[in-house]
Amino acid sequence: MAPLTRGRASPGHIPNDVMRLYYEQRANAGLIISEATGISKEGLGWPAAPGIWTEAQTEGWKPITEAVHKAGGRIIMQLWHMGRLVHSSFNNGQPGVSASATTGPGHAHTATGRQPLEQARALRLDEMPRVVADYVKAAENAKAAGFDGVQIHSANGYLLDQFLRDNSNFRDDDYGGSIDNRIRLMREVTEAVAGVWGADRVSVRLSPNGDSQGADDSNPEALFTAAAAALQKIGIAFLELREPGPDGTFGRTDVPKQSPAIRRVFTNPLVLNSDLTAEGGADLVASGLADAVSYGRPFISNPDLVERIRDGKPWAESTMATWYTPGPEGYTDYPAAS
Repeated sequence: MAPLTRGRASPGHIPNDVMRLYYEQRANAGLIISEATGISKEGLGWPAAPGIWTEAQTEGWKPITEAVHKAGGRIIMQLWHMGRLVHSSFNNGQPGVSASATTGPGHAHTATGRQPLEQARALRLDEMPRVVADYVKAAENAKAAGFDGVQIHSANGYLLDQFLRDNSNFRDDDYGGSIDNRIRLMREVTEAVAGVWGADRVSVRLSPNGDSQGADDSNPEALFTAAAAALQKIGIAFLELREPGPDGTFGRTDVPKQSPAIRRVFTNPLVLNSDLTAEGGADLVASGLADAVSYGRPFISNPDLVERIRDGKPWAESTMATWYTPGPEGYTDYPAAS
């Protein structure tokens, strides 16, 4: 099950009982990757998204992991820093941070409605260890909360992706310019988080497609194969790639997929995601291009997606209007096929 932001956390970005039921209903997935979870106040700019930087948030996750495990499932936490896509209203009026002083496209979702995104400030060189430490603390809290591992969100135009891509990273220090420099922060974060969990309990998500929430690159194949090769050297458990199809979000669909090139340099387990049918997923695994596939939106309205795939049953459609609304409607009230 791919990570899915659903916006159901309680005030203070604290997980709650309706989230417990939601994940418990889907525990039969081979592995659940949790919704993107903020590693710090600075890095979280989505109303009612959960966090993992406070004790209360950590305690709130414990009943969720316990419920998934009791139901026979496994769950890892996706660690999230949104970078320049964080509106200042989430952080005491302070602007978001990024690789460079740039502005993301469009609007931010805030507690008072949609607000235009603002120019972020560039992270200073002396702040990089602090950002890495925020990831480490979040990884430690995820372990204390009972997760089976973590995934580092380095995709979809968020902070680490903003460092990767040359249209959002204009730095002239050790974290900008060359591809080796632009992948440096992702590599440092991954190495540090692997120091908490062991590399075999750490995953990374990349989106090697075109424009992703305003982040793009002039040479994506060179960039993302270098990133994948660095992750291979660290020895992560698996790499998940989000490559959207015709109806995808967070990325253009008219650009070549980079997964074949990445497959050549990344020989650990590779997981492909986005807009897959049951047959399409099976074909990808059978072809050897992927070792596994992940499904996102189908799990919203099909808590029993595994059984539906196994038995050839049709998939229920979800209601977009309730993807991010509070409460159980459109969240825990989708029935099983039986």
